[in-house]
Amino acid sequence: MPKLIVVENPESWQFRLDDVEVITPGNYIAGEHYQQTKGLKVLNLCKSYQYQSYGYYVSLLAEARHHKVLPGVTTIQDFRFPSILREDSQDFDNLIQQSFKNETGDRVEFNIYFGITQVESLNKLAKQLFQYIQAPSLRAVFGKRNKWILQSIKPLSIGEVPEADRVLLQRGLEQYLQRKREYRPDKKKYDLAILVNPKEPNPPSDEKAIQRFIKAADQVGLYAELITKNDLDKLVQFDALFIRETTFVNHHTFRFAKKAQSLGLTVIDDPESILKCTNKVYLFELLNANKILTPKSFVLSKENVKKLPEKLSYPFILKQPDGAFSKGVHKISSATEYKEVTSMMFKDSDLIIAQEYLPTPFDWRVGVLDGKPLYVCKYFMATEHWQIVNWNAQESSREGSVESISVDQAPAGLIRTALKATSLIGDSLYGVDMKEVDGKFYVIEINDNPNIDASIEDKILKDKLYSTIMEVFLNKIKVDR
Repeated sequence: MPKLIVVENPESWQFRLDDVEVITPGNYIAGEHYQQTKGLKVLNLCKSYQYQSYGYYVSLLAEARHHKVLPGVTTIQDFRFPSILREDSQDFDNLIQQSFKNETGDRVEFNIYFGITQVESLNKLAKQLFQYIQAPSLRAVFGKRNKWILQSIKPLSIGEVPEADRVLLQRGLEQYLQRKREYRPDKKKYDLAILVNPKEPNPPSDEKAIQRFIKAADQVGLYAELITKNDLDKLVQFDALFIRETTFVNHHTFRFAKKAQSLGLTVIDDPESILKCTNKVYLFELLNANKILTPKSFVLSKENVKKLPEKLSYPFILKQPDGAFSKGVHKISSATEYKEVTSMMFKDSDLIIAQEYLPTPFDWRVGVLDGKPLYVCKYFMATEHWQIVNWNAQESSREGSVESISVDQAPAGLIRTALKATSLIGDSLYGVDMKEVDGKFYVIEINDNPNIDASIEDKILKDKLYSTIMEVFLNKIKVDR
């Protein structure tokens, strides 16, 4: 990918790198060549990122041109809300405390250039901050009260870089541009990052499936690379992001999706789908407003919780709004149980979902991709249990069996309901869970991050399932370019 460094005084920068062009912001903004060329990588080193400054417009226009720019406009905007940045830093509080454990004062200020800083003992923290706030140069200030906290962090303009730091800035910049994957041996045109968590006990895809995704990507012309939550700063180097880690809104998976989208990457799961699908309160409202059949449901708060037994007979189901993998779901059979479970659930959320219990031998799952049905499965209930997963059972008997059937053999009403439901969310990859009662299909939930495991969801299509998903990625990337 060609690289541009945009800086007010190009003549003052000497790089020992090939394939790097140093230009002024005026040239970048007005240059017809840069307006028409897609896929450029732009490092914006302007003196200021203030609103309507040259630096601001370089990042803004780069995003409009589908160039990969650092910093992005979203990052520039984030600096307007320092309290959010301080709150995000709590995700790595242990690292902060460890970094300053030998500090005798109560205030530390240091500069960060592409994730590195002058003080070796602070480089791990500097890299972490760069992953969260992707700007070429930053000035971070930490203070100690009861413990060390991030007091402020702001972009450092080139004009503010101390002369003593110029060598470090240039080294950081060159290291950033020379990252290992920039020299990969093959020459595939587009790059796909697959976000995984090797330590996740129940990931949405097992290891075999992940390897089949990589193989399929290679066959359609994509270079696929596995990344983890520590690789947020690498996103700028990719064209697409495929999240194969369980998603939550208050979680790094959501931040990856948002960051990737702001960088112009094609994203599955996109942040809007995560936001909509991971909250059952939202889904309940959305499905009912669009007259899609669901089990009779009610949103409960502490104010109306006592009235539910007048509307639903026992047994019924209580659901945590952001539960996943059958967790946070309770079958309530008595008033005593209802009181105990709601009391426990309201500690985590102000709202919970109560739902009519519809006993069925299995749940339908329809996988939908880009507005088309991809696969169909029947997930049978675990042995002597009312859910498809019994988390209290031994691992060998925890899950019910799965039967995969071809899409063209599935009931037409099932497919029709799944497509109607997912059309309300977007055109990403979804798994629609439904119960069938008397020939009617009731939507239980829509998953933004459905399981695709080897020899289960791919049993009918086999390798074709993986190549279909990769082809959708490729087509979306081309459309975005």
